[in-house]
Amino acid sequence: MCAIALALGIFVGSANADKAEDAVNLVDKAVDTFKDQGKDSALKSINDAKGPFIKGEIYVFAATMDNVLLGHPFDPSSRRINLSNMKDNSGVQIFRKFKEVVEKDGSGWVEYLWGKPGADKPSRKRSFVKKVPGENIYVGAGYYAD
Repeated sequence: MCAIALALGIFVGSANADKAEDAVNLVDKAVDTFKDQGKDSALKSINDAKGPFIKGEIYVFAATMDNVLLGHPFDPSSRRINLSNMKDNSGVQIFRKFKEVVEKDGSGWVEYLWGKPGADKPSRKRSFVKKVPGENIYVGAGYYAD
């Protein structure tokens, strides 16, 4: 039984490592698109539900440094809304956390609780966020870690 639990733990850990790598790669690719193709083209690609910034359940989002959402491929109604006061299921203002990380370090991870589609209770979610150099924008991508 212990061997099965250990094997499952290694599998989940490996799967999460792969998801973390995918999130970082998508974010880096989005930042490069801002640099190479400009803001309008990058946002158009981020907002495309069949675009290049989606891998499985992981997708890139973009927000201003004032936490106004500019890019989200699956929820166009949330675009142009200030999400500074949006809280996760434990009361953490996640977009403020995103902003804090990119202001302090340029990039990094934020962990929070979020409703996973089809689940009855909130799950642990991790998002990698990164400031776009030369823009008043950061981008991020997250995955469910549970």
